[in-house]
Amino acid sequence: MTNDEIIAKMLSAAEAHVPFDGWSRAAFDASARDAGIEPALARAALPRGAVDLALAYHEAGDRAMLDRIEAEDMGEMRFTDRVKSAVRWRIEAGEREMVRRGSTLFALPQHAADGARAIWGTADRIWTALGDTSEDYNWYTKRATLSGVYGSTVLYWLGDDSLEAAATWEFLDRRIDDVMQIEKLKAKANDSRIISTLMAGPMKILGHVRAPAGQTDMPGRWTAK
Repeated sequence: MTNDEIIAKMLSAAEAHVPFDGWSRAAFDASARDAGIEPALARAALPRGAVDLALAYHEAGDRAMLDRIEAEDMGEMRFTDRVKSAVRWRIEAGEREMVRRGSTLFALPQHAADGARAIWGTADRIWTALGDTSEDYNWYTKRATLSGVYGSTVLYWLGDDSLEAAATWEFLDRRIDDVMQIEKLKAKANDSRIISTLMAGPMKILGHVRAPAGQTDMPGRWTAK
């Protein structure tokens, strides 16, 4: 049995335990038992136990979102609506109590970096799937902004009791629209001779920043250009 198969079985079994016990040692052990996985094999596939299982659950949600992006016909959509749809599909890929328990886990100081990295990864996957080709500092600002939108929308969704989460999708619309307003202001600033002159120095510095370009162990690149 491969690690992927072990994790898939564990995640399926975890749905009966995490809503009650959280992403805990108890839930991890019970999931392994229900899935028929030997404890040693479970730990080999998920060395940090419940934390790695929670991250695997987030990863599975990202994959489900990407599958839907690929399956849907988005050709006639405005780009803004494509982003909104991707974020909505990503949220819909999760079960509310599983996500709630994950939010609690990754709010802990010792796991906060893992949670932030997972959200950043989701934002990166969305931008990449939608065809983002930026290679400069915009690569970072787009993902940072979308990470904030996604994270705040998830928190809103966790407390939303409206029919079919209608209030959440209205909240998402407002957040994305706010982001697009910022992009419009940036475009106007670039067209302004006065502002462009004032920003020439900072922009020259930012011009050296480059996207990771496939690197996995570094946050980005700095060029002499």
